[in-house]
Amino acid sequence: MLDTTSTKEKSDRQNKPLYKVNDFLSLLVRICLSTIFLWSGINKIMSPIATQENMSAHGMPFTSLFLAGAITLEILGGLSVLLGIKSQWGAVMLVVFLIPATLIFHHDLSTEIEQAMFFKNLGMLGGLLMLIQYGGGNLALWKDS
Repeated sequence: MLDTTSTKEKSDRQNKPLYKVNDFLSLLVRICLSTIFLWSGINKIMSPIATQENMSAHGMPFTSLFLAGAITLEILGGLSVLLGIKSQWGAVMLVVFLIPATLIFHHDLSTEIEQAMFFKNLGMLGGLLMLIQYGGGNLALWKDS
């Protein structure tokens, strides 16, 4: 869709107090979304054997390859979202990680903990999709275009 808003209209809108609050809310959203992925990626680095054993227990082959991929997606995607460096692309990286991880590790909804994990991931997916749609806001190192 073409943006027909004039530069003056955009400038006027950016000077309104609510618009400035939105900048901080976007930053807070990025912090909240990225934290779990960064924490998880760092944990995978700190205990790769336990992570690979868990992956094997869920029937995954090539655990070394998938572990490296998971760490890469979580750390790079998480940092991208957190810092606002092309955060939409970072969110895409996290979605690429999140969907198969959810389907592989949290598909058995027979226990309350697995239900909670599945729906937590579903909520994070929603947040990431919103970030992809609307971008990371103005408080970013390298804003989305």
